[in-house]
Amino acid sequence: MRLFAIGDLHLPGGDDKPMDVFGPQWDRHFLRIRENWLRLVGDEDTVLIPGDISWAMQLADAKEDLDEIGRLPGRKVLCKGNHDYWWNSISRVRSILPHSMIALQHSAADLGETVVCGTRGWLISTGEAPLDAQNEKICRREAERLRLALDSAAKMAGGRPITAMMHYPPLLAAEKDTIFTGVLEEYHVNTVVYGHLHGAGIQIGFTGEHNGISYHLVSCDSIGFEPKEILL
Repeated sequence: MRLFAIGDLHLPGGDDKPMDVFGPQWDRHFLRIRENWLRLVGDEDTVLIPGDISWAMQLADAKEDLDEIGRLPGRKVLCKGNHDYWWNSISRVRSILPHSMIALQHSAADLGETVVCGTRGWLISTGEAPLDAQNEKICRREAERLRLALDSAAKMAGGRPITAMMHYPPLLAAEKDTIFTGVLEEYHVNTVVYGHLHGAGIQIGFTGEHNGISYHLVSCDSIGFEPKEILL
């Protein structure tokens, strides 16, 4: 098995929602993702998709998008993003997924060579932009949900590598030590993939190794709309 990741697919959710309003690089972006996916990913591989999957507001409207992803090669592992309003009940989400897809919500899945866990995350406080009281409360709650996911992964792993999937960045280029990195380091996570950052925001993301953990920003426009192979 090879492991890939690509986030923020932003499929239309049943609406005519052109993505090129966010820049010409988004013109027919999923056609390019599909072409690259078919070229790179085999049926025996796994692709992590860390959130912002569909613009749909209701689960029924997201089904066509999920089926479209499900027809692509490989096993797909999903977690929720901030724009996935259709994702409410995890049991209902799992009930409509194609057989090749796994949804994680503060939980983990055994992929054989690695155990992957997933959760949404939240905004992080920075020196230039500290969080207000409400966002700080949500951030701490999301850190505990990450801990729940990692508890589940640690019980499965038995010494194998742990890969964590988050939607929001757990760190930034200028803020490498956060409440989320503290939890990830506590559980000796090997690899983290995350998305959420687009356009100029890509520049503030961090890709590389920090305190023994390999971090990858994989929002689709940050990686050229091509699934990125993640080496364990």
